[in-house]
Amino acid sequence: MKIIDIPATDARRLVPLLQDLHALHVTHQPARHTPEPQQKELQAWLQQWLASEGLYALGAESPQGALLGYLIYQIEHREALPVRAAETRAMLHHIAVQKPWQRMGVGKALMAKMKAEVAAKNITVIATSYAPFNAASAALMGCMGLQPVLTVAEWRA
Repeated sequence: MKIIDIPATDARRLVPLLQDLHALHVTHQPARHTPEPQQKELQAWLQQWLASEGLYALGAESPQGALLGYLIYQIEHREALPVRAAETRAMLHHIAVQKPWQRMGVGKALMAKMKAEVAAKNITVIATSYAPFNAASAALMGCMGLQPVLTVAEWRA
């Protein structure tokens, strides 16, 4: 397995994994998520999003060139406020691994590569969010040293 950069022009490669990830969220939180978005819409959205400044996509690729998983993160510059210092951080937006490759180190390899990339930019903070039903993400984040610091709650009419 090798970790590669995925440019916006290769967004189509992420769509099947994104569909699986999205289906999991629809199952557990149907009021929050649009069921079954169209493949073309997802590809167009991903391509536009990945072209954003400061946004990076990494892929875990098999020796045969199959995409085993991906990770998307963004560098965020947060201005100082009277209640907190300014900081530059990496915000992990997505991580997904194909089912047959889960719990085999793919997610850890993606996270390790992201940590190395942000450390090379002197960024010392990585943040993310994950749904309460997603025990696999929670376990991966904890294993990689990310600890919960905030809980977000919603009400929907």
